[in-house]
Amino acid sequence: MEIKVNFLDKLRLEAKFDDFTVIADQPIRYKGDGSAPGPFDYFLASSALCAAYFVKLYCETRNISTENIRLSQNNIVDPENRYQQIFKIQVELPADISDKDRQGILRSIDRCTVKKVVQTGPEFVIEEVENLDADAQALLTLNPAAEAATYIPGKDLPLEQTIANMSGVLAGLGMKIEIASWRNIVPNVWSLHIRDAHSPMCFTNGKGSTKESALASALGEFIERLNCNHFYGGNYWGEEIANAPFVHYPDERWFKAGPHDALPSEILDAYCLDIYNPDGELRASNLIDTNSGNEARGVCSLPFVRHSDGAVVYFPSNLIENLYVSNGMSAGNTLAEAQVQCLSEIFERAVKREILEGEITLPEVPQAVLAKYPRIVAGIKGLEEQGFPVLVKDASLGGKYPLMCVTLMNPRTGGVFASFGAHPSFEVALERSLTELLQGRSFEGLNDLPQPTFESQAVTEPNNFVEHFIDSSGIVSWKFFSANADYDFVEWDFSGHGENSNADEAATLFGILHDMGKESYMAVYDQLGATACRILVPGYSEVYPVEDLIWDNTNKALLFREDILNIHRLNDAGLKILLRKLENNELDDYSDIITLIGIEFDENTVWGQLNVLELKLLINLALKRLDDAHDLVGAFLQYNDNTLERGLFYQALNVVLEVTLNDELDIADYEANFRRMFGNERMDAVLGSVDGSVRFYGLTPTSMKLEGLDRHQRLIDSYKKLHTARATAAGINVNS
Repeated sequence: MEIKVNFLDKLRLEAKFDDFTVIADQPIRYKGDGSAPGPFDYFLASSALCAAYFVKLYCETRNISTENIRLSQNNIVDPENRYQQIFKIQVELPADISDKDRQGILRSIDRCTVKKVVQTGPEFVIEEVENLDADAQALLTLNPAAEAATYIPGKDLPLEQTIANMSGVLAGLGMKIEIASWRNIVPNVWSLHIRDAHSPMCFTNGKGSTKESALASALGEFIERLNCNHFYGGNYWGEEIANAPFVHYPDERWFKAGPHDALPSEILDAYCLDIYNPDGELRASNLIDTNSGNEARGVCSLPFVRHSDGAVVYFPSNLIENLYVSNGMSAGNTLAEAQVQCLSEIFERAVKREILEGEITLPEVPQAVLAKYPRIVAGIKGLEEQGFPVLVKDASLGGKYPLMCVTLMNPRTGGVFASFGAHPSFEVALERSLTELLQGRSFEGLNDLPQPTFESQAVTEPNNFVEHFIDSSGIVSWKFFSANADYDFVEWDFSGHGENSNADEAATLFGILHDMGKESYMAVYDQLGATACRILVPGYSEVYPVEDLIWDNTNKALLFREDILNIHRLNDAGLKILLRKLENNELDDYSDIITLIGIEFDENTVWGQLNVLELKLLINLALKRLDDAHDLVGAFLQYNDNTLERGLFYQALNVVLEVTLNDELDIADYEANFRRMFGNERMDAVLGSVDGSVRFYGLTPTSMKLEGLDRHQRLIDSYKKLHTARATAAGINVNS
């Protein structure tokens, strides 16, 4: 994790990381003001807090109350060497905790990450650099030997060269990539989490049977998502980019709506229109680009090549963002390698959906077949030794698709996790199923899995598939576990051979789609220095239902974005219009404003916690509609998952409104004790909110210029690196 330090007044220091800011000072005896803990104090506290976290985690997974558990840490300093210290952590447990859990709690403390890092002994490298942001790959911890050449199935270059090439691409873009975490909880199953140190919202996870393959996976996913703009989907990219010569890609085209808001004639083709607009209800306004919000330019559309005949078809960027999310995008050493990964992913999600929603029972893989893959068997054995039964199933539906499934059961909680993997190679698909199962997960994380059900509606509900798409954590039918399989086991093999194996495999996968009567469309992106592609299969590879283009489109942000960002400047008439729009557009009261308008507020601020209900409440207060505000305060307090501070503000507001709205009560009679209960600062804000002197308490003023929104500005900075690289590659002056 990158931590940037700013020098403040006197001896005060400011450390900034992610969305947090920590202030450090020195005691008065060391010439400081004693206004904050010192750096070493934070270090000491970190191990105690880390130990307490693992205790909390252990107790929560076993429904043990921590109310009467106490923990403390003392550091004992050697009088002859102050750098030699003993950290004594003591925990006081209630009498009713079993001996087994007492030992479990002590063992959980032993897992403290801070403790393990200190015991291992971190290496410190101290150096001068010309620019803190320039050493783009300083945080990548794997440096494979230059002479090493490890080939794995599916890769056209050795892992070491793949990692070097991808790292070089990211360095060239000015992306400073850091590895936030590694996981290796069973043999031959590795995963890691990488992110852009400057803009941590840009992150990916990688998985593989070795550290190197996991890192290559994570870097490849990072590059694919940069190329396809996935990190920035649904967000507002600012006025500068909205009015630049291009917004997404240099070869994009903007088409004007036809008469009566009809779809532009230049977009899509007849095949796609039958799928996306079966009832003729889709309008051009439904397809306005969310990222620019520039309605005057028309419908931003991106060129894709139709596989059947090579014709270019323009797809609205809005349609792609709304329906496909990250499905069907990949980067590779070669285009064929990327195509195989894209198509494998498309089959994985589509067939997985068919299996889960159809409550299909899959055949188990015979032990004699599994024994051919000892590294995979070792990983499965590691899970079963930890008490997690594992089922390995053939998901090819009788040899039709290149798909495998590894399903984990958790007897402690009754939860299950069905992980699918696809690739033309039986072995690679099986390995991916296992590594996907444990990607980024600890054993404790396996306690959160949903329980299976015989309720078909819960399994087929569209949002269940979305959960499976996001992290495979959706609900599975009990019928999935029947011993009576719907298909026979097939030891399938779709893999190619020789130097052109990836090209052969891509042709095979395209052939399966053709035999199914599916058309596919592909865009290739190489302006950033790496080869990536995106493949769309209309009517097959969508994640969200087509009707979302009309009824739940991300560009509903355009109705609200400007007014909400300018809310402090709106007069009463403007506030009434905004309130009317919030009430008339069938919004979920508990949906967050971040998602609604596509702005990455700092989640630790009031803006970052703001939902539709609270925004309507604040508008009613500003309009002095106190009865309506009181009703909304009641709803807010009933379902509030906001911060304690915000909850107390609304608790105080609630009682003040109750007094104010009661003709028989006088606020003067209660104010003194309200102040004793809630404090003067909070009561000043509450009383001001009621009398109108305080408007939108807690929301710092901003505008469409996005001033003060550091987190979102960092996201835009990240995107501008891509925008500049694409412009340079196309010979376009984006400043003209």
